[in-house]
Amino acid sequence: MAVKNGADRPNFLVILVDDMGFSDIGAFGSEIETPYLDALAHAGVRFTDFHSAPACSPTRAMLLTGTDHHIAGLGSMVEVVRPDFDRPPGYEGYLNDRVVTFVELLRDAGYRTLMSGKWHLGDTPATVPAARGFERSFALLPGGADHFGGSPLDRAVVRGPIYIEDETFVTELPEGFYSSDHFTTRLLDFLEEGRGDERPFFAYLPFSAPHWPLQAPDAEIAKYRGRYDDGPDALRARRLDRLKDLGLIAEDVVPHPVVTEAPEWDALSDAERADSARAMEVYAAMVDRIDQNVGRVVDWLKRNGRFDNTVILFLSDNGAEGAIVEAMPIIGPLFSQLIREHCDNSLANAGKPGSYIWYGPRWAQAATAPSRLTKAYTTEGGIRVPAFIHYPAAARAGEVSGEFATVMDVAPTFLDLAGVAHPGESYQGRPIAPVRGRSFAGWLHAGADRIHPPGTSTGWELFGRRAIRKDHWKAVYVPGADGRSRWQLYDLAIDPGETDDLARAYPARLEELLALWRRYVEETGVVEDAISIFDADPEAWAQARPLQAAAAPA
Repeated sequence: MAVKNGADRPNFLVILVDDMGFSDIGAFGSEIETPYLDALAHAGVRFTDFHSAPACSPTRAMLLTGTDHHIAGLGSMVEVVRPDFDRPPGYEGYLNDRVVTFVELLRDAGYRTLMSGKWHLGDTPATVPAARGFERSFALLPGGADHFGGSPLDRAVVRGPIYIEDETFVTELPEGFYSSDHFTTRLLDFLEEGRGDERPFFAYLPFSAPHWPLQAPDAEIAKYRGRYDDGPDALRARRLDRLKDLGLIAEDVVPHPVVTEAPEWDALSDAERADSARAMEVYAAMVDRIDQNVGRVVDWLKRNGRFDNTVILFLSDNGAEGAIVEAMPIIGPLFSQLIREHCDNSLANAGKPGSYIWYGPRWAQAATAPSRLTKAYTTEGGIRVPAFIHYPAAARAGEVSGEFATVMDVAPTFLDLAGVAHPGESYQGRPIAPVRGRSFAGWLHAGADRIHPPGTSTGWELFGRRAIRKDHWKAVYVPGADGRSRWQLYDLAIDPGETDDLARAYPARLEELLALWRRYVEETGVVEDAISIFDADPEAWAQARPLQAAAAPA
């Protein structure tokens, strides 16, 4: 394998956050205090058209492999497939052997490979981080868990181990455990272990925050007390104004209206408003604490002379989480019952150990605005995420870019910057899928005007929700959303909020995109049949999976 000389190769740090909305850090319009992330973002390249999958494990599969999640084994989220679904290749529920991670390739090329945080790509010895290229790792294996650790609710809904270090399952967490803090501490431990090692490193810090349950240390929650008492609509308006001030959206943008059956703020009782505002306070505190921990890593890099030669990528794994658990078929009532049995969600305890809260669709859509809807949807609110890359050597440092990019572009970009060739269609004697993403290393250095050439098409699918995009045209199929179960067409160049359906005005354009959709299905193995519990018969599902095995989607 041909690689650059060690002295010429950069280090890499990927910071992945879980369920963060587009405007949830200061550099992207937030009122939340995120000075470390803001400094990196302003000095780097901020993307305004960067896309993930609609939910977390599919995005993680795409990030690490550079190909579509339907190929990599996460065609659907394992937590929500129907009990009668016979999983074909691409739907194994873990990162399969048809792909190679770019972490494995960096390791083979002489990189130290380190991870601490949420994995969500397999929980058996053959599918944990140590088996997919990481030399050192501390990982949360399922899609989510109590951030303070040790919750009886975790034990009730998660079968098997929750954490693993390297190849050893972890049964005891340290006193004072808080996920964001501990993940960062272990990553710093791994970095410290290699201070005398001349190899460059790849470090992966995938926080499980701010994924529900919303929990944070008391000091951070107190900082935001009263900040959200005027409700989510007021926050949404402030965020939109700030996005315009920062030049991240156009002055004349038309935001998509909030889509939810949840009551308006003024229709809530005083107690309901207090509970809701507290949930948002806790959410803000979680983001604040993430930033503090990013600061710890940045400080280490600077103290050890590694900052200037480290490529730092920050992104969210999908849009903000708008679902309220009770609304989920079957799982919702069961999960709510477990919460009533095991948790204290009183106002005084909200966000503390023993609580298990979330903030709902209105707060989420304040963060995804002007885009439509939230996590789990193929609309822009579900897949357009905050992302920036910080690399002092990049010619585009300091720019705000509207270039279209996806999480699949990360693997080929990092391999390109490291001077490592992807093996193509074979790795260690087994066939593998080639990357579908495109390197933007040349674009970063201003050697190219575009990341994706004109005419490039990209598809998305999850839970039967579909989308296909070519240039600025996008077709979307979201069963039931807004009462419309048909393909819609949007011109994102003038309508990023997906407010004006042009399907009837431009039928030829829609048909062109649908032909590309059919090609995407054929190339990636998308199963278009209804396979999720959202489509399952409630009685059959209840019989197939008892209460203790019902784990909420993450």
